[in-house]
Amino acid sequence: MEPQVSIESVNFSDGTTLNLAGDDIVVIVGPNNAGKSAALRGIRDKLQSRRNSNPVIGAITITKHGTSHDVREWLDRWATQTSSSPGDHVLSALGEHISHSQVAYHWETEADSVLELRRFFCHLISGEERLTAANPAPNIALGHDPASHPIHFLLRDDSIEKRLSDQFREAFGVDLIVHRNAGSRVPLYTGERPTLAPGEDRVSIGYVRRLEELPMLQDQGDGMRSFASVLLQSTVGRESVLLIDEPEAFLHPPQARLLGRMLVSSKEVGRQLFIATHSGDVLRGILDASKNNIRVVRLRRTSDFNLAKELSNDEIALLWKDPLLRNSNILDGLFHERVVISEGDADSRFYAAVTDAIYSLRGSEGRRPDVMFTHSSGASRLSMVQQSLRQLDVPVVTVVDFDVLRDEHVLRSLITGAGGIWTDIEADWRLVKSSVDARKPSMTLPDIKNAIQTELSSATGDALSDVVRRRLNAILKRASPWGDAKEQGKAYLRSGAPTQAFERMSTKLREWGVFIVYVGELEGFVRSVDGHGPAWINEVLSEKDLLSPELEPARRFVNSFVP
Repeated sequence: MEPQVSIESVNFSDGTTLNLAGDDIVVIVGPNNAGKSAALRGIRDKLQSRRNSNPVIGAITITKHGTSHDVREWLDRWATQTSSSPGDHVLSALGEHISHSQVAYHWETEADSVLELRRFFCHLISGEERLTAANPAPNIALGHDPASHPIHFLLRDDSIEKRLSDQFREAFGVDLIVHRNAGSRVPLYTGERPTLAPGEDRVSIGYVRRLEELPMLQDQGDGMRSFASVLLQSTVGRESVLLIDEPEAFLHPPQARLLGRMLVSSKEVGRQLFIATHSGDVLRGILDASKNNIRVVRLRRTSDFNLAKELSNDEIALLWKDPLLRNSNILDGLFHERVVISEGDADSRFYAAVTDAIYSLRGSEGRRPDVMFTHSSGASRLSMVQQSLRQLDVPVVTVVDFDVLRDEHVLRSLITGAGGIWTDIEADWRLVKSSVDARKPSMTLPDIKNAIQTELSSATGDALSDVVRRRLNAILKRASPWGDAKEQGKAYLRSGAPTQAFERMSTKLREWGVFIVYVGELEGFVRSVDGHGPAWINEVLSEKDLLSPELEPARRFVNSFVP
């Protein structure tokens, strides 16, 4: 039988244990400096010796499939015999050397490591190797020399070369071609595969000359070289445990997503794959493959401690089915320390810009927090986005306009999703809501009719323009006291009990990560600019100094949820 090593469990330094099957794909995500790359190195090093220390990985347990005799026979079939002595010989492959007589010692001595056999069963594709692994390989005699480089497998199996070439063409629009008659080295070429003329084969001089007119892969950009290297090693390597660190490096988003999908679809049965990534595109590609053996682990760092949490496959699948979330950047929140969700794109852009202004004032003092700003395309979807990110172990802040207090269902779902208790603020909320409901709207019904008639009378053409439509919507909002409340925020409340109730409620909501725009809505922070939405935010960001005294209330508000 062909021997294998599989990781049975990984114990993280915070005590979390991940139990694995022999065919699992483990995706490690998290913000910068969370320990993703260190986790891969820890698995590799502890597979060599359980005594190797690592800040993220506390221990691993492994299963060895096969006997030491099986291992010796397996190595004899594909490693190169580099030297020999009576009754013994040295085997070399993949840059490693081992004495035939020492195989049993390294295989049997430690229960949860394989000592110097580690490289034959486990490989970490590092940043450097992403750019070098597809460089020309030393030529071999195909009839009797063992394959010791991934390119050798392309020489031996046309179907593997075709599969990789098809995948490469899907990413870059050109073929990936192995040169079978190049001399001492075996290079890869990119471009349109030459057509064989009658009577030619792939070592014919005419074919070789046409092939050598194409660009060599080693002379191409980092993206092509990295893509080919990662895909090549993950497809043809002999290791039963493959670790890949940031496969997205040098790739554009569509190629990163494609590579993620291909890594899953081309993985050999029985091989465990561990991928550390900082790319939502790679993760989306992996999820596109829709395999039930995908495990997602999120790491985050608290002070000097690394925390690990496995994300539920059911929760990820549910999130992935929602069209809005699937086609949004919500999953990118996995790679940030905190996510700030607001109702619309203009809100997100404004709060992000104000955050930049705050930290430009601080200069080099303190580290800028790793915060992602996103939106839910409306208040009704806030709680779904909020809960989805919380289920993925992402700290979330939700910023809502003042009129969220009008709708019990929306507010209640936000509080529940944030881990709060509705009854803790229910009495204060009812006092605030009844206070607003009791106010008379600023426009009576006759006023509204006259204003609408005036707008319609001035309209021209067969359809309402966007400008007229916005004006009509603004008029209709004034038919309710909540329209005025949204424009004025806390200032609209009567002094005394309603204002005190709002302050108590607001304090409690902030503890749960829900922040109410106390000036009513985003536009209330800059009254000197007319309009709403994209037009308003574009003028503010292009015309206003975000460090000016006028923006001080906005900076204080943002500073309350972005430390």
